[in-house]
Amino acid sequence: MANPSSPIREEIRSIAPYNAGLTLEEVRAKYKVDDIAKLGSNENPLGPSPTLRRLFPDIGELARLYPDPQGRALCTRLAADFGVEDNQVILGNGSEDLIAVICRSVVRPGDTVVTLYPSFPLHEDYTTLMGGKVERISVTAELTVDMDALLDAVSRKPRMLMFSNPMNPVGCWLTPAQLSSVVAALHPETLIVVDEAYAEYAAGEDYPNAVEMLRDSGRNWVVLRTFSKAFGLAGLRIGYGIVSDGSLCDFLNRARTPFNTNAIAQASAVTALDDADHLKRSIELALDERERMKATLDALGYRTAPSKCNFLFVDMRTGATQVAEALLRRGVIVKPWKQPGFESFIRVSIGSRAENDHFLGALKDIGTAG
Repeated sequence: MANPSSPIREEIRSIAPYNAGLTLEEVRAKYKVDDIAKLGSNENPLGPSPTLRRLFPDIGELARLYPDPQGRALCTRLAADFGVEDNQVILGNGSEDLIAVICRSVVRPGDTVVTLYPSFPLHEDYTTLMGGKVERISVTAELTVDMDALLDAVSRKPRMLMFSNPMNPVGCWLTPAQLSSVVAALHPETLIVVDEAYAEYAAGEDYPNAVEMLRDSGRNWVVLRTFSKAFGLAGLRIGYGIVSDGSLCDFLNRARTPFNTNAIAQASAVTALDDADHLKRSIELALDERERMKATLDALGYRTAPSKCNFLFVDMRTGATQVAEALLRRGVIVKPWKQPGFESFIRVSIGSRAENDHFLGALKDIGTAG
């Protein structure tokens, strides 16, 4: 019998399976629990805007016809919001689709891609798939961005700098001054990709607007955003990128599949953008509950990283996989982090108040902090 892995590239074989998290159905079936707080995937507990319930009473032609491959209605709306041209916006089947598109377009065998660590795994995985080398800039002992190490890495002219701001899974962030220093240190041939999946939660005076900061930098850049988090559309898989100029965006478009975003997702994203009140409520819930959760975890003796996201990165001071298993037996889903050096951490999403209380109660029941 032939070895099924024999035709697979070595780069693919070297990548660990993505830790996608458990579904409600999987937990109910395996652990025989009915009341579950799903806090492992950073979903919005309020879900999408209620106006979507009125949007598709009959999906009709949206389902029958192929979608607009350019997503023109959505791209035009996003371009206006960000003050760029329509041809500077690219859509993806979630922002991770665009990470793959960028790596396919840019990374050559042997190229170095710098990223912050611990990272969103796909920043590393797609680089590895293309034969590139990942240079990790680990957070400090205080779980903040190591700016000295980052600036040193940038000065060595990597092919690409790709990182989340705020960071996933840690939650820390680069301030406007810090991002400005990174941009100033960039070599003109280095592409900078700022993944802003959690930007809606992070917005404020100490958080940079990357598009505004990069617009006149003279660099090649992409800023990634998503509708999966604050907008509550994770199941529809719709993300986008703002690109430094239309010519670069055109090359990226050549590397994606023509119909990578579906018509329902595109229409839903436009509708979600129109419901500013729902977005505001979603953000307020996450920020209020995040601070309450952090205060409680601190009081229980756990160390939590600074966070501008809808999650907390929590040091369990023991094997996180075992803690996550114990929580599952109590009906709570979190994500144990598995990247080397951070195996004692869990990432816990900020859910509804009831879900968060479920998690805190289960954690007290386990009693690993004492």
